[in-house]
Parts: sequence; structure tokens; C-alpha cells
Amino acid sequence: MEPIMNSAFVFIKPHAVTEAAKTLVKEGLTAAGLEILTEGSLSAEEIDSKKLIDQHYYAIASKATILKPNELNVPSDKFEAQFGLTWDAALAAGNVYNAMDACALLGISADEMDKQWGICKKAKKLVKFGGGFYCGLIEIEGKPSVYVFNGFFMSMRSKFTVPGEGIHYFSVEWETTELPWA
Repeated sequence: MEPIMNSAFVFIKPHAVTEAAKTLVKEGLTAAGLEILTEGSLSAEEIDSKKLIDQHYYAIASKATILKPNELNVPSDKFEAQFGLTWDAALAAGNVYNAMDACALLGISADEMDKQWGICKKAKKLVKFGGGFYCGLIEIEGKPSVYVFNGFFMSMRSKFTVPGEGIHYFSVEWETTELPWA
């Protein structure tokens, strides 16, 4: 009978990609009994263009970069209780955006969105709909006020999309009997 195998995609984040880190991770994986099937690097440009980090953090990113607000399952009662406006009215007004589109509309960077997200959080102009699902009212003088989904994600995402950087990865496999997940 063939053994049951586990597999994983293990990566080193861009800020930590050094030869020493690659060696340490590789030695640690093999010492734990994992077989390295493939090893390589992905550039920040590829991660960005293919939205790979958005797929990795899908539950959070889907609301921030992938889906448009009208595609989200927004709890209308929570939206209205927080902002005093119905969800349908906000959609009809056209001032609801995912974080990526809001950055483009407002002409701000990921770091500026993160700063604005902190401001709206402190001002209690933020609502949590569920795990990894937030909406905040971003108000910047001289710009339109907009409702933004998961604005915090843009700063997190930007760490993986810095031009010239990237991740280093290992695709690994091991027998479940030798090293269980739990």
C-alpha cells in the first residue's frame, strides 16, 4: 500500500530572503524529514501581476483586491448600524470600493491607505462584518469620502510586491506517519 503523503508550499518572505535564510530553511526542512520536490524564486513583479499573494491570503484579499463591493455578501444591518446609510444606498451612490480601487481613486499609496485605515479605526468609523472582513469610511480632505473594504491589506500586500524583490520557495512532501500536521 502506498503511504499517504502530505505536501506544502513553504516560502521565505521578501524581507528575509538571504542566502543564509535559504540555507537555514532548506536544512531545517530536510532535517525534519521533508523531501524538497522543487525550489525556486518568484519575483515581486510576478507576484503582483498574477495576484499570487492575493490568492495566498484569499479570505482577506478577496475583499481588498479581487472582488468588487457589489460582489460581496455585506451584512446590510451591520453596515447601516455603523454608517447610518443602507448598503443599497451606498452602492447606488457609487462611493464603495475595495482597497485597491480606493487607492487608485484617491491617488494614495498602500502605506497612505494603511495610515488612513488607522485614522478611521481610531475615529470608530470602521465595522467588522466577520473574520477578515471589514469596512471603513476613509475621509481625506479635498478627496471624496469612500467606504473601503479591508484597507489594511494593501500595506501587507505591498511587502510582497516591491519591485526587484521576491520570495524564495520550497515545494515539499512527506509521509503522514512520519510527520503529522497535528
